Parts: sequence; C-alpha cells; structure tokens
Amino acid sequence: MRAVRFDAFGGPEVLRVVELPEPHPGPGEVRIRVRAATVNPTDLLTRSGIRGKVTRGVRLPYTLGMEAAGEVDEVGDGVELAVGDRVMALTLPFGPHGGAYAEHVVVPRPQVVAVPAGMPAVEAATIPMNGLTAVLAVEALPATAGAWVGVTGAAGCVGGYAVQLAVAAGLRVVADAAPADEALVRSLGAHAVVERGDGVSTRFRAVAPGGLAGLVDASTQQGRLVPALADRGTLILLRAWDSAPGRDIRSRFVTVVEALDRPELLVRLRDLAERGVLTPRVATTLPAERAPEAHRLVAGGGVRGRVVLTF
Repeated sequence: MRAVRFDAFGGPEVLRVVELPEPHPGPGEVRIRVRAATVNPTDLLTRSGIRGKVTRGVRLPYTLGMEAAGEVDEVGDGVELAVGDRVMALTLPFGPHGGAYAEHVVVPRPQVVAVPAGMPAVEAATIPMNGLTAVLAVEALPATAGAWVGVTGAAGCVGGYAVQLAVAAGLRVVADAAPADEALVRSLGAHAVVERGDGVSTRFRAVAPGGLAGLVDASTQQGRLVPALADRGTLILLRAWDSAPGRDIRSRFVTVVEALDRPELLVRLRDLAERGVLTPRVATTLPAERAPEAHRLVAGGGVRGRVVLTF
C-alpha cells in the first residue's frame, strides 16, 4: 500500500510516498481503506521535530495523520461492522499501527463511527479529531446556558466547531476574527464577533463587561486572553501552558486522547453533523503525493478549514 512517511525530522520536503505491507486487524480492530486524511497543525509539529513534548517517543520512520474517512475493508474478531461500511475514525500515529496518511489504516473499534449520512469522505475526515477536540473544550466550560463564552481562532476548523457546539449548548458566544472572516464566523452562529489581534481581550470585555465565564483558546493566545475572563472563569487551552492566570481563573488543557474511552462522543458528533448543527470545514484537497505542499499550505497560515489528503 502507499503511505506518506518521513524518516528524519525536518521541513515538508522530508515527506515521501513509500510502499508498505498492508496491515491486518486483530480482535476488536477495523481496517479502513482511507479515502481522505486531514493535515493538522500537530502533524507539522511532529514532522519538524522542534517540540520535544510532541516528538518524544516518536520512532522513525513515521506515518502521520490523526483522522481519516473511507470504507471498512477488513474486520477483526468481535467487530460488528461490515466490509463496505463508510466510516470516519480517530487515528493515533504514535500507536502500533501508525497514522492516517496511508491507503489502509488499522484502528480500534471504539475510534470508528459511521460517516454522517450522505457526507463525502473529504468532509467527514475533518470531524473526528477536530470535532472531538472541540467537544472536549466546550464540555470543559463550566458556564450555564445563557452565559457569555469566548472562542479564538473561530475561522479555523477547531475554533469553528467550538462556536457551533457552544451555541448548540445554549451559550452566548463571542468570537474573534479578521474582518474578512467576520461573515463566516457569524454564519457559524457566533452572537458577537470582534476583531482579532492586539487588544482582543478589551474587545471581548466590551461585549461581556463582567468578563467571560469561559474561553476556548483555539489560536494559542494563552496569557493574553486572561483579562477577558471573569474572576473564577475558565480558560480552555489546546496547548499546554504552565503559568497561573490569577483571580482564581482555572486553566484547563484538553487533548483528544481524553476521548479514547468515550466512543459516545464520536456518535454525538456524527449525529450533530447529520442534523446540520456541525458543518464540515474543508479548505482544499490534494492527492497524497502532494503532502509536502499540503504541509506548506498549513504552515503558511490563513487556511479556513482543513487541508485534506486524498488516497
């Protein structure tokens, strides 16, 4: 089978298409014929080798990719799915079977769910990791219905999903965006949109003078967002931050691995997507052979949604 791998840390040019033996599922596992796999920022961090916390334990050569969509083409003992079922999955490249940048990937059954009815694979592939990250982030907000919460990076994939999920939970959402993205973010359901950039906390406070009950930091602004929060508010982080915010503000780092023992979350995301509450975010698609280009696009910033590799 074809797979995109790297055997040395570096820039996008280290990514190569190689031929590998086809994997086979064991008991409780599913093999997926991958049609689409997303390129996420964590892929770039791992490939570059610049962050020890990400690359620790990575054994080269390495196949990236944390979410995919395609069809079941082989099942292990004890799995009720059938060959041909259209599915999407959370994949863990640091696990024994490698990541989703491959024609076939083996995944534990709890990390696999049917795609939303009628949804193409390139759209469904954006839901598992990005959606689970967003649902964990919104779930960690202690706010009650009607409270003001904030989302940064709302024009991106995780931030956009967080806006939609928070609105569906009955929260009032203020999000930041560049002027060119304001209409997009409002279309996701944000009740208020402020301009991103320096001073964004002041602009959040203008919308919620008492401070935000919680804030999902999908753009990694971290300490710069603390002034936007009310005393005893909650800052949800997608990258670890070791500072103390003060004012009894709680910082909470969420990671998708928290969802591994909660398969019901993938089912919830699938159902929300079928109802149109969650809308897939595809920026562009590229064939697997153009993975280096895909990584350059993501690294350049300004991508609205996910770049998706097709196999």
